[in-house]
Amino acid sequence: MKLFKCQHCGQLVYFENDHCETCGHRLGFLAVETSLSALEPDGAGWIALAADAADRFRFCANAGLGACNWLIPEPSDEALCVACRHNLIIPDISLPENLPHWQKLESAKHRLIYSLLRLGLPLANRADDPAHGLGFEFLAVAPQAPKVMTGHENGLITLALSEADDAERERMRQQMGESYRTLLGHFRHEVGHYYWDVLVRDGGRLDAFRDLFGDDSQDYDQALQRHYAQGAPPDWQQHFISAYASSHPWEDFAETWAHYLHIVDTLEMGAAFGLRIGPWIADGALAAGLDFDPYGAGDIQRLVEAWLPLVFAVNSLNRSMGQPDLYPFVLTPGVVRKLGFIHGLVHDKSGAGP
Repeated sequence: MKLFKCQHCGQLVYFENDHCETCGHRLGFLAVETSLSALEPDGAGWIALAADAADRFRFCANAGLGACNWLIPEPSDEALCVACRHNLIIPDISLPENLPHWQKLESAKHRLIYSLLRLGLPLANRADDPAHGLGFEFLAVAPQAPKVMTGHENGLITLALSEADDAERERMRQQMGESYRTLLGHFRHEVGHYYWDVLVRDGGRLDAFRDLFGDDSQDYDQALQRHYAQGAPPDWQQHFISAYASSHPWEDFAETWAHYLHIVDTLEMGAAFGLRIGPWIADGALAAGLDFDPYGAGDIQRLVEAWLPLVFAVNSLNRSMGQPDLYPFVLTPGVVRKLGFIHGLVHDKSGAGP
């Protein structure tokens, strides 16, 4: 989970914390245990109180840039942690305006990698697997240069640094007519394209995918042009999680994949806080206890039965503050079936390709 306890003083600490505000202990994230640990200095390295006392660690090189709090086990020749080794290009951080934006990108990327680790998904980087590995390029727009487009191609995910600018991202959200646009959402969507390659195309699941999502052999560029020219079909909400998902089966899969990660990750946080939903005026309807690990849920129905009451509650809380709904989407039966397909993929990876 992304809610932890400082092993030294018991203070509540969070996934991104690099030190405990109460006792001052340095904190570091252990990727194998997916746990944040208080640390004790040990010469040039650190002893993690949450790990075996014989194990020593050091920080990722990006920790010194305020972009990572993950640890590297000793002995290792790696300078970067398992999350940062996926980076192929980062922006020029000698430019003062780039550093805080890159730090925001890294925060979202580390949350993504956490979820992928929890789900046990294939996570080779480009150095380990040049043909099939996952890599990230974070690109700033240079003067007079072409616009940087966020997207995915054969395991390479490109994100425009401008997406980390809140004002620019909000401008794009309104321009695109989107109800939701976040850095974490971008990461989850684009990595969905990567796992379509790995788990569907190379995993022998194309027929099952096409039965549910449609014919992916239709021309992708033409489908997107048609979508931007004509918009989504009038009944899109009955069949798709978002209007953009209706543009092409690949985008439908990536959007559904992103929402699966939204749901699992948010339910995990709700469970960490011990949330229970039981509106007294509903006579037992919309009640849910978030007392299970959503990353290990046996079927999609259990996730949905917990998710819908939680969303009803948090959307209502947001409205009480004059804010838009936290989750402005509808899970129709057709969408739930697609989420079930994703759930089956991530919990049965035996057919995955390289």
